[in-house]
Amino acid sequence: MGKGKAEKGDVEVEEVERGGWDNQCDFFLSCLGYAVGLGNVWRFPYLCYEHGGVTFLIAYIVMLLISGLPLFFLELVLGQYAGKGPLKLFGRIAPAFKGLGYGMLMISFLVVIYYNMIIAWTIYYTFAGFASELPWTYCGNTSLTSRDCFQRDQELACFNSSSSDTFWDKKCTSVSDVCLNFNMTEADERDDTNRLMCYNGTDNIVLNRVYPRVSPSEDYYKRTMLGLEEDTSWENMGGLKWELVLCLAAAWTIVCLCLIKGVQSSGKVVYFTALFPYLVLVILLIRGVTLDGAYDGIIFYVYPTAEKMANLQKIDVWAAAATQIFYSLGPSFGGLITLASYNKFTNNCHRDAILIAFANCGTSIFAGFVIFSIIGFMAKQAALPVEEVIKGGTGLAFIAYPEAVTQMPFPQIWSFLFFGMLITLGLDSQFTMTETVTTAIMDQYPNLRAHKGKVVIFASIIGFILGLTMCTRGGIFMFELINWYSASWGLLICAITEILVVMYGYGYKNFLENMEEMGLKLPTVMKYYWLSMWMVITPVVLFFVLIMTFIQYSPAWSPSYTQEKYYFPIGIQFLGWLMALVAGALIIMGVFWQYYNRKRNGKATDFKSMISPSEKWGSALVTNPVKKPTGVDNQTYDKDEIRYNKYSMDTAY
Repeated sequence: MGKGKAEKGDVEVEEVERGGWDNQCDFFLSCLGYAVGLGNVWRFPYLCYEHGGVTFLIAYIVMLLISGLPLFFLELVLGQYAGKGPLKLFGRIAPAFKGLGYGMLMISFLVVIYYNMIIAWTIYYTFAGFASELPWTYCGNTSLTSRDCFQRDQELACFNSSSSDTFWDKKCTSVSDVCLNFNMTEADERDDTNRLMCYNGTDNIVLNRVYPRVSPSEDYYKRTMLGLEEDTSWENMGGLKWELVLCLAAAWTIVCLCLIKGVQSSGKVVYFTALFPYLVLVILLIRGVTLDGAYDGIIFYVYPTAEKMANLQKIDVWAAAATQIFYSLGPSFGGLITLASYNKFTNNCHRDAILIAFANCGTSIFAGFVIFSIIGFMAKQAALPVEEVIKGGTGLAFIAYPEAVTQMPFPQIWSFLFFGMLITLGLDSQFTMTETVTTAIMDQYPNLRAHKGKVVIFASIIGFILGLTMCTRGGIFMFELINWYSASWGLLICAITEILVVMYGYGYKNFLENMEEMGLKLPTVMKYYWLSMWMVITPVVLFFVLIMTFIQYSPAWSPSYTQEKYYFPIGIQFLGWLMALVAGALIIMGVFWQYYNRKRNGKATDFKSMISPSEKWGSALVTNPVKKPTGVDNQTYDKDEIRYNKYSMDTAY
């Protein structure tokens, strides 16, 4: 494959093999694994809860059709046709926007750094779950346990021992001492459960309102796993937690070993990583719906009420749905283009885009049933409304669920299954984002393709070193900063720029012709659907979402040692802004650099020339009658020096 030789007008190609998928199933499962990630398990259910359950589902499906799916298909076509990663692709399809590829690469690079930290946490929990008793089952008695840790069974034991006692400060403590510590006195009355209360001088206060109680799972997450201390802040990040360092090293080792031979090796790994989560979700759903209280959780999730349906009139519901679809499917990270660039030239990516996008949406909805059945069980156990049990973001995965498994039979098994599922969900996305970075390097320097293993090892080492800042006792602050800003405005700016460049710069007619070259025959209805989305609706919707993210901006914060949110200092917020806008800055810098570079080399610098395909733009196949575009083994790829392009404004060779 990487060599081709012909005479009389044929182009000589001598280049190290770029690689490709062994079969169609490898590509499909890799795309599925990339699209279906951690966000499907904990972010989607939380947004459903926050925005009214079925109301959010309606908005979510609509946004899938008008923003997520069009971008998904667009990127699969681009990558498959050009056979290049985003760095080379955009520099050739529109020279002025070569910076767009760098912007995507920068976003993937930032996300790769912090995303593997989530996998490191899941590895930590997986090993911690092998203990004879899950370490987050009860409040411990070590220095790592906060005095506000509260567990119902421990409190009940204290109450049964003495009706004037409660569980506080890691031991049975008299209620009078608790009240005194919070500048109150013991009340003369008891609550409905016959527990003593505190008197603040005006009213009697039940104990769970006297101080913010912390569950053992949250206490374990913050104090034991993260290592947060009372004085932890940006000014005092603390030392490294070596357990987290080892887990991060293990996470990067797994990624490195699975990618070291390129997509051929990662393509085999996804047979397990993409399918295993579905097996676990089915098992967890069967178990979840049999738990006491599961029905209440599911009803809260899907039952429409007049109040919930009225939420469809609120802008934030649609903005949240668009954002979730956007981040869930993963366009504009460069990952989809990278995966498709290794594809067979005649692969039916139209079918793949539709199947994968709807599988992603279906997985989110299915995971919602799993999570809400368990949350309903937790609410029943705690005698609390469902809405007071749910925690968003990382809290749902690392606080709420670990607490739930402690109340199930054989909790070690459930813990292993759940965190094993989180690892596989995270690895699929991490594979693709890391592959995006390494592919960009090898596309930029083709001679490195002979040293794929070394490139992957180098990238993994750099990712590990940069991730060490999140292994300190205050590492959660750095994690939340990158998580908050890295894939926000920059991602939307890249998406809007991408679709405008392809549809209006390159031209929708050329784009449709490229699809025909790959053998894609679109039904008339689908062709008009895609064009209406690409030309008008999708860019308008994305621009609307971008504006709304600015309007609804709130400063970044992180969990802290206490129950209070820790809002980052102004200087750190500014650093986050720089992180968020770096992709847009790279696009603008790319325009100026290309203008300067073309002018220096005597090339046209007018607007039309700058946004028209360069002489290097063309399909992944070199026109050679001996070659057959039926599979990776019968095709070769453009070398950087090849100049064959019927769309170019410049003179073709």
